[in-house]
Amino acid sequence: MSEAKKRKKIIRLCIEMNDTGLNQGTSGNISAVHKGNMLITPSGIPYEEMHPDQIARMPLASDSDEWEGPCKPSSEWHFHRAILNSNPGFGSVVHTHSAFSTILSICGLDIPACHYMIAAFGGNSVRCADYQTFGTPELTDSILKAMKDRSACLMGNHGMVVAGKNLDKAMWAAVELETLSMQYYHAKMLGGMKLLADDEMDRVVEKFKSYGLQVNKDAG
Repeated sequence: MSEAKKRKKIIRLCIEMNDTGLNQGTSGNISAVHKGNMLITPSGIPYEEMHPDQIARMPLASDSDEWEGPCKPSSEWHFHRAILNSNPGFGSVVHTHSAFSTILSICGLDIPACHYMIAAFGGNSVRCADYQTFGTPELTDSILKAMKDRSACLMGNHGMVVAGKNLDKAMWAAVELETLSMQYYHAKMLGGMKLLADDEMDRVVEKFKSYGLQVNKDAG
């Protein structure tokens, strides 16, 4: 996908996040890798008013806070870049303040193996990172710790963040994590929750490595 198309898609997905209730206002942000750079939503601009040239470009292989473009990047650029650099399989990051994920994060709760889809994020739980002030290196460190061997985490008293192979996969992951958060929230209210065993989750994690569309390399 060209850079121009990625910029347009980032804006389209931001609008979709709000239209579906996955996010509110401009609190969420989206980033994507493109040719050694990170494209990330600018700070404080309503998605409906955002233009492709306002998406900020930042080098991935750098500790600098410099950016290219007319608008400064999201205040959360630090953890976006760190997550993208933490795993070569990550091509996009989505951060939202979705309702149920945020409720769980306010309570400091991990999501345990209440449903096999937890394995889609790499293990038998989705962890909740300790709270740190937004836009700080300390928040980045907390998130990276919670995302060790995972592709998502809740962010203490804040929201959620997910990573995916590309923009579509990352958005799918954000929707799935919010769905799981909602299911876990309501299951806790009912009580008597039955969690899946670690050995079963290990099997499901392994099955997820070949989950989804698989292309036959020998197909013409």
